[in-house]
Amino acid sequence: DGLDPAVLGSVIGCSILVLAILLSAAWYVCTRKIRRNNATNRIGDYTDVGLSPNVRISQSTPDLALDACPNDKTASSKRGIFSVSARQWTLPTVSPRHMPFQRMLSHKLDLSNIEFTVQSFKHKEQPDIGSIKPELYKQASVDSLRSEHTACGKLFFSLTYVQDERNLYVDIHRAENLPAKDFSGTSDPYVKVYLLPDRKTKFQTKVHRKTLNPEFEETFVFNVPYENLPQRILQFNVYDFDRFSRHDIIGAVVLQDILSEGSLIKETYFIRDIYVTNQEKADIGELMISLCYLPTAGRLTLTIVKARNLKAMDITGQADPYVKVSLMCQGKRIKKKKTSVQKNTLQPIFNEALVFDVPHENAEDVYLKIKVVDYDRIGSDEFMGSVTLGPRYNGIGRDHWYEMLESPRKPVAQWYPLQETSPFPMPMTANGKCCLRHQSTEDSNSDVNSLH
Repeated sequence: DGLDPAVLGSVIGCSILVLAILLSAAWYVCTRKIRRNNATNRIGDYTDVGLSPNVRISQSTPDLALDACPNDKTASSKRGIFSVSARQWTLPTVSPRHMPFQRMLSHKLDLSNIEFTVQSFKHKEQPDIGSIKPELYKQASVDSLRSEHTACGKLFFSLTYVQDERNLYVDIHRAENLPAKDFSGTSDPYVKVYLLPDRKTKFQTKVHRKTLNPEFEETFVFNVPYENLPQRILQFNVYDFDRFSRHDIIGAVVLQDILSEGSLIKETYFIRDIYVTNQEKADIGELMISLCYLPTAGRLTLTIVKARNLKAMDITGQADPYVKVSLMCQGKRIKKKKTSVQKNTLQPIFNEALVFDVPHENAEDVYLKIKVVDYDRIGSDEFMGSVTLGPRYNGIGRDHWYEMLESPRKPVAQWYPLQETSPFPMPMTANGKCCLRHQSTEDSNSDVNSLH
C-alpha cells in the first residue's frame, strides 16, 4: 500500500522485458538445435539403406563430398548441411519416362574438345583426258593371244566317210598331256563332238576318272552328204567332269577343212593340239514336251516325251533322270506330279502323260515349272535343269502355250533347252483373276499323295 504506483509499473515493465529476452534466446537455441538434428537424420538415412553420403547420382556429374575438412567439426557440420541442400537444388529427381533420354545424354560424346584436321594427300598427276597409252592395250592384246594359242594337250582321232551310207565316222582314240583340274593333280576328262553349224546333233564320250591321258576309243556317226563336207566344221570340246558344279572346259580342237587330208574314203588319222578356250556355258540337254487342252472338260494334258544330251551325273558317265512338274498360279503351287525314273541313260524316253484340271476361264492364269532331276538312291536327288512355260513367260514357252489354246484337242510338241535356273514369271495385271478356287481339297490331297 505504501509503494508508489510509478515505481511499481517500472519494476513490472523491466521484468516483462527480461522475460521476453530470455524467451527469444531460448527460441533461437532450440531452432538451431532442431536444424542440426534434421541434417544428422538425413545423413543417417543414406547409411541405413546401404548408400554412402557421397553416392554418385549421374555418370556425368562429380561427387559432392560432405566432409571437406574432417578435422574441423564445425566446418564439417556446416558443409554437411549445405552439401545435402546443394544436391537437392542442382540434381532434381528425373521422371521415369525421361530415363532413356537421360541415359543417352549421359553417354553422349563431347565433341567440343576433339580436334578435327584435314589431311592433304599428294595426288599423282593424271594424264590429260583423251590421251592414250598404247602400251596398256598392247599388253592386253598379247595376253589374249597367248591364252587363245596356248596348247594344253593333244587329241588323236580319225575320220572315215562311207559313200553308200552318206555317213561320216568319227573315231576318238585318246588324248595326251591334259592339264590337271582337280586338287589331286588329275582330271576327269570327256569329249563332245559337233559337226558345225549344226549344234543340236552332238555326241559325247564316256568320262574317264583321274587321268591326264585318257583312252576313249569311241566311234560316232554323222549323216551328211559328201558335197556338204567342205562347208562343215568338225569341233571337239574337251571337258573336265565335276559332279557338284558346272563342268569345266579344258580346251577345243577345230578342224576347219575336213577334206584337207584327202577324200576320207579310207580311215585318215589326225593329231591336233588342244587349245585353251574361254569358259562356255555348259550345254545341259533338251526336253521334248507335248501339250493338249480340252476346253470343254477343262483338262490340260502334259506329255513328257523324251530328253536328249543330258549332263552326266554318275561316275559311269550316265544318269537316272526323272521329271517333276508343278502347276503354278499367282506364285503358289496348285498341284505337282512326276514321271518314273529312267535308269542309266542320258537320252531318256518317258512318253508319260500328266493330266491337270484347268478350267477354261483360268487357262491364261496358270503356268508350269518343269524340272529334270537325277535320282540318287543313297543321297538326295540332284537338279539337272528346268523348263518354264505359260502365258507369263516370254519366248518359246509362251508361244507354245498359245499354240495349244489355238489348237484345242490337238497335241502340240516342242523341244526346250534346259536351263540352270528358272526365270521369274511376269507380274499379273491389275484385272488378274484368281485361279482354281473351286478345286476340291480331295483332288489336291490325292495328287500330293501320288508323289509319295
